[in-house]
Amino acid sequence: MINLSDTIAAVATGMNQGGIGIIRVSGESAILTVDKIFKPKHKGKEVRNLNSYTAAYGNIVRYCTNEKKEFEENSSNYQIIDEVIVLVMKAPSTYTKEDVVEIDCHGGMQVMKEILHLLLQNGVRLAEPGEFTKRAFLNGRIDLSQAESVIDLISAKNNLAAKSAMSQLKGDLRKKIEEMRDNLIHNTAYIESALDDPEHYDLEGFGEKLDSLLENLENDIQHLLITAEDGKIMKEGIRTVILGKPNAGKSSILNVLMGKERAIVTDIAGTTRDILEEYVSINGIPLNISDTAGIRDTEDIVEKIGVDKSLEAVKDADLILYIVDSSVDFDKNDFQIMEKIKDKRVIILKNKSDLENVLTNQYILDRWESCVTRQNMLPQKNSDNVKQEQLPVVIEISAKEHTGFEEFYEQLNTMFFHGSLSYNDEVYITNIRHKEALLEALSSVTLVRQSIADGMTEDFYSIDLMAAYERLGFIIGESVEDDLVDTIFKDFCMGK
Repeated sequence: MINLSDTIAAVATGMNQGGIGIIRVSGESAILTVDKIFKPKHKGKEVRNLNSYTAAYGNIVRYCTNEKKEFEENSSNYQIIDEVIVLVMKAPSTYTKEDVVEIDCHGGMQVMKEILHLLLQNGVRLAEPGEFTKRAFLNGRIDLSQAESVIDLISAKNNLAAKSAMSQLKGDLRKKIEEMRDNLIHNTAYIESALDDPEHYDLEGFGEKLDSLLENLENDIQHLLITAEDGKIMKEGIRTVILGKPNAGKSSILNVLMGKERAIVTDIAGTTRDILEEYVSINGIPLNISDTAGIRDTEDIVEKIGVDKSLEAVKDADLILYIVDSSVDFDKNDFQIMEKIKDKRVIILKNKSDLENVLTNQYILDRWESCVTRQNMLPQKNSDNVKQEQLPVVIEISAKEHTGFEEFYEQLNTMFFHGSLSYNDEVYITNIRHKEALLEALSSVTLVRQSIADGMTEDFYSIDLMAAYERLGFIIGESVEDDLVDTIFKDFCMGK
């Protein structure tokens, strides 16, 4: 269990080689502890004498406790560990709301270890992962959703994810949640007061007024839930699987998307035997791409394992890029692929448009429609009956000549971001914990509205109103168990 009375320290910049390293110290004795090991270049600039948000230049030193000990500086009773700048920040206007001292030293691993060891020798405890942010939460500086946004900001892989995390860190989500909770608690309190003192509080027509308010609350919660899909994509990326027959050009397309030769490309069918995973941001659209082995019947045991893994990868995919070689006709392998991906979001990339085409777009869609509707595998004669909304988009590209990809990028935007991939002031739900709490709150609100519709008495409303209130509070940490808090912060990095 964390003891908030301890003074903690950690390397905030990571234990690796760099020009600058930062060691962060937080707690009641942070200033006096760093003062013991810091020797300023100018008199009066001792750490204990510094005002908040001021810095001092000097050395971190280890003082000699044994007079027989000889140091490099023979005339001194200390050994210089490093030349540093010390920054003092006094409570409560700090990240943790405690006294905080940061030591800016050289970024060598040995130097940072030496300074950290000195701090530990002087009574400071090594911080647990995420303990600085945990203290910020426990000390009331930030709520739980803001604390979670810190790790989201650190791990953001694209500009949209970073902006969304920054929005939550500023408290935008908290403000929306608090507004909802204020309405719930106000009306719950009114009901309780009216039940206790009916002479002064009138419940006549209250159900209709409450229902109108809860309808607006339902809409607000549902709007937040709608953003969860886009928020998840911003944070984690679109899980994308490249699928197709051998030699369709899957690895070549991956290389185009990556902007570099990431996958081996040869004319030999079956070159890719295992799944190759990469992250790429395309015009701000984050993709977690898996390049898979070509789908075909094979006697090669290793290649067969690769094919099985490729088909398995389809299950968790958000998007399938089905690569079709436009220079050769369909065969049973294509039908096997279509059968596996028919229920997924699919973009068909008709590759090798630089060669002579034997497949038209309509021919591909006819075959797809036949497969999906479990009809025979002959082309549909009457293509006018095909429901276009059920069919994937076919885009002609050439991985060799890098053509057709702009249309593909536009289709990505339309498919996942409704054609408007841009960040605005809207709050996005990016955390599954928040989504689940919103769903539970929505269920409770719906129950209250049903009670009103059924003509039940007002005392039945309070239970579900308070349930919604508590579940919304779960998002910002107003009602949360200690073990959940521990779970949230365990994935943080040291020094944050």
